[in-house]
Amino acid sequence: MSITKVFSKFPKTFWVANSIELFERWAWYGFFALFANYLTGSADQGGLELTQQDKGWIMGVGTAILYFLPVITGAIADRIGYKKTLFISFIVYITAFLLFPHVDSFIGVFMVYLYLALGAALFKPVISATIAKVSTKETSSIAFGIFYMMVNIGAFIGPLITLTTKSEPNNIFYISAFIVSLNFILLYFYHEPHKEEKTQKTTIGQTVSHIFSNIGEVFKDLKFVAFLIIVAGFWTMYNQLFFTLPVFITQWVDTTSLYHWFAEYFPAISSTYGDADTQTMQAEFIVNSDALFIILFQIIISSIVMRWKALNAMMSGFVVCATGMALSLYTQNVYFTIFAIFIFAVGEMSSSPKITEYIGMIAPKEKKALYMGYSFIPVFLGNLFAGVIAGDLYGKWSDKATIVKEFATEKGFAISSELSQNEYFHAVAQKMNLSDIELTNLLWDQYNPSKIWVVIYGIGIFSVVALFLYNRLILNKKE
Repeated sequence: MSITKVFSKFPKTFWVANSIELFERWAWYGFFALFANYLTGSADQGGLELTQQDKGWIMGVGTAILYFLPVITGAIADRIGYKKTLFISFIVYITAFLLFPHVDSFIGVFMVYLYLALGAALFKPVISATIAKVSTKETSSIAFGIFYMMVNIGAFIGPLITLTTKSEPNNIFYISAFIVSLNFILLYFYHEPHKEEKTQKTTIGQTVSHIFSNIGEVFKDLKFVAFLIIVAGFWTMYNQLFFTLPVFITQWVDTTSLYHWFAEYFPAISSTYGDADTQTMQAEFIVNSDALFIILFQIIISSIVMRWKALNAMMSGFVVCATGMALSLYTQNVYFTIFAIFIFAVGEMSSSPKITEYIGMIAPKEKKALYMGYSFIPVFLGNLFAGVIAGDLYGKWSDKATIVKEFATEKGFAISSELSQNEYFHAVAQKMNLSDIELTNLLWDQYNPSKIWVVIYGIGIFSVVALFLYNRLILNKKE
């Protein structure tokens, strides 16, 4: 069947749902890509100066809950209707974004983020279910290809827009709220997909109870649980792209050469996404190259790995992901960092789609639908584990704000703790008669903050070895 004929088979709701997805991802990544530096950044640049541990709790636990809740919210959406669920989701999204500028404590930000996670959890199962319901066996492959393309376009555009207002951090949230509000217009054209008739009506309480009984049933399968835990290693690595890398680039990577290159050849980019005073590029702009690489190369990578066995593609992808993310945290050279992000993106494109495919292969025939419904568990666990690495571990090993204070204490410098992070760093540099870059290089050599790459790479290699042993020793191939 030709692409044109496939497109003609999609109803209007399919295109409306994809447009809604694009705006939602635009709003989400427009804020989320900047969130780590917003939480931990210097107060004089609009940051909250929370600790890395606080960041780990907020982003790790909060996002983990976001990926667990769709098990419940999806069932609720089936009960009350998709259109009503989307309307409630947009209300929660907008009010949460509008609340963010008014909280600056750990508890306040954490609670608002959990509220925002509720909005996302209401949204996630509805759109994917809509795509599934309005497509057929003939069109589903292209349907979800279009869907994931919308996800990545939104993920790419969002940060590019909000980064233009980074000097006024509150605008980040206002822009995201505005983008979500556009979905109310699209919702008017959204038609409820065909609902399957149910012979017996159940209350929401009974539906939720049934969900948790299913979780208990799935968790009795220790082989399946072992696989989910192993795959959580991939998501632990993946989440460092948002939890750790933006902070690491901001604190340690020298982006001046990239700024000068853009200033010479593409001055509009350097003036928009760079700082003329410091002659540096914004970290989130660099991290956003991951989404660009996926948009440019996903079809090529997919065409290569589609012929591979799911396990081989996953293991290869995990190794490449681990290598890319580890290398991105290894150096102060910005070009090396961008190349490492490209390596990571290749691994991501190779392995991520194959995870769901492999779950479908190892699930018992009579329980495939049930098992596929719990493919979120590795994402949930991956966020929890990622929060620990980006929080406690990064805070102890690699946080520049912590390291410079330790350095000042060792030198016996008396510097006011009332200063912002940047002001404190400038004060230490002045006492050492060094420029900020020279002090950064001194701390880099003395404290080796890049050593966190060993942990990231170790997680990736462990996941690959564990997956290989799981397939050979634990999984009964006859099943």
